[in-house]
Amino acid sequence: MTRIRVEGIVKRFGDTPAINGVSLDVRPGELFTLVGPSGCGKTTLLRIIAGLLEQDAGHILFNEDRMDDVPPYLRNIGVVFQNYAIFPHLTVGENIAYGLKARRVPSERIAAKVAEAARLVQLEGLVDRMPAQLSGGQQQRVVLARALTIEPRLLLMDEPLSNLDAKLRVQIRSLIRQLQRELRITTIYVTHDQEEALAISDTIAVMDRGRVLQIGRPWELYLTPAGRFVADFIGTMNVLRGTVTGPGPAPGEVIAAMAFGERWSVPGAGGSGQPVSVGVRPESLQLAPGPGPENSWQPLTGTVSEVVYLGSVVRYQLQVADALQVTAEIHNPDFSALHGVGERLRLWVAASRLVPLPEEGGAG
Repeated sequence: MTRIRVEGIVKRFGDTPAINGVSLDVRPGELFTLVGPSGCGKTTLLRIIAGLLEQDAGHILFNEDRMDDVPPYLRNIGVVFQNYAIFPHLTVGENIAYGLKARRVPSERIAAKVAEAARLVQLEGLVDRMPAQLSGGQQQRVVLARALTIEPRLLLMDEPLSNLDAKLRVQIRSLIRQLQRELRITTIYVTHDQEEALAISDTIAVMDRGRVLQIGRPWELYLTPAGRFVADFIGTMNVLRGTVTGPGPAPGEVIAAMAFGERWSVPGAGGSGQPVSVGVRPESLQLAPGPGPENSWQPLTGTVSEVVYLGSVVRYQLQVADALQVTAEIHNPDFSALHGVGERLRLWVAASRLVPLPEEGGAG
């Protein structure tokens, strides 16, 4: 298995820095995801790792081998692109075998490897078909099989599911995760879809404007985002602002006059008059305070502006203040006692579920 180290990578296009001093350490055998909005630099970084772009500064290492001057075809990388890149005049089997033939693998070994790759991606019986006879999901499996059959030391995937419908995306991402775990190939995966990143990754790096803002396990980024950008990008986060009025009941807490009229004890620091922001995940809001001391639960009241039924979940949109809407998700609700649009609704959140939100976090 291969460890990938990215050390201080810089890439400029003209005067614009696309990658601004990024460093990463991808552990052997893990699935590491780069996630962020369009234009944040994640695909540029992937192409530098692949050797398809040359960096202006910094180094790429595979284990202890510096790869800066190694051409792409000598890096032994499997790449899965967004646009499939299937050869339309070749059969499924010939597409899968393409990389093996380029490496001059003996024909008897090619046949066995193609059969095994087709089995892995559930394309048995389709190796003699032409790409035009396949669905989008099947075509993406062909590309995945072609990348895996060369036994790469590193697998790079750039938005591989973006051309598929929602149901197929879930199916193919499950297949990718299953194969990656089974084969233990170090994988770097690029996506702008935060749900996809949470579902598939061992580790996630959140990028914005050429920088990495935070690196961590999916649950670490979800529960303890390093700043407002990460909080907004990974999942849904209600951002609530207030002004410090004094010290809180415990170290690391302050009492704040919140913008929606309540006085809360919140995580934070600063003297009286300083601004403070906290995040609340929709599922952390409850219809009634839970167990524990009364002062450990913070109230929030608003007018229901939208109700969305999602089976086992009801999502309420509340107008809490003139410019503030809050989303609450009530799991396993009592459907005989739902609140309707226009009703006043009082919700509660445990103080322990409030997330401090500095303006921005930075991991390099």
